[in-house]
Amino acid sequence: MKRVLLKLSGEFLSGEQGFGVSSDSTKALAQEVAAAHSRGVQLAVVVGAGNFWRGAQQGAGMDPATADYVGMMATIMNAVVLQDALEQIGVDTRVQTSIEVKEIAEPYIRRRTLRHLEKGRVVIFGGGTGNPFFTTDTAAALRSLEIDAECVLMAKNKVDGIYTADPQKEPDAKKYKTLSYMDVINKGLKVMDTTAITLCMEKNMAINVFDIFAEGNLGRLLSGEHIGTRINNDVETELA
Repeated sequence: MKRVLLKLSGEFLSGEQGFGVSSDSTKALAQEVAAAHSRGVQLAVVVGAGNFWRGAQQGAGMDPATADYVGMMATIMNAVVLQDALEQIGVDTRVQTSIEVKEIAEPYIRRRTLRHLEKGRVVIFGGGTGNPFFTTDTAAALRSLEIDAECVLMAKNKVDGIYTADPQKEPDAKKYKTLSYMDVINKGLKVMDTTAITLCMEKNMAINVFDIFAEGNLGRLLSGEHIGTRINNDVETELA
């Protein structure tokens, strides 16, 4: 692969503590990203905010748009934290945000993003889409299309793909090797929110769901090895 977009959950930065930022978890995540980047792949990242803010929980009782804006600011915090971790191990990184915070990050400008990627910099997108009522999943789908990525890599923790049921609750659940977009929608599989899935389906943007904390997984995936579950219009649904 030449250029990909990696979608990370904010919870990855908090580790076992479940809230805020864990130095050890953030360093481990940065090491995986750095190892993948060293292969010469142009890498952009969208990071969520679940380690700080979930509108349905912390934002309960608030104006929904206001709660969403708070979440967007939380994603910017995570983007800057991840940038620091990457740069401490020598990875040149830029943070771009859909909400202007000029003191700490660049505003998102598509042509500037492409130039950074061409120069070998990792670009981290903060602030979601910049609009309320859209998730960071949708931001990942949107940015992947804007930068002409080959694939959206949906990183998971302790789950190595998409299953017929929750494998932690149902040991007999089967993993999908490949899935068509229509089956993702028809089976109600919780891969991304419906807006993001529909956007990827309409533009034929592939999605790969995998466990990023299995050492070397990200690098092997970028080398063309089949890791996790692949979703595309051009594949048939197949169990692993």
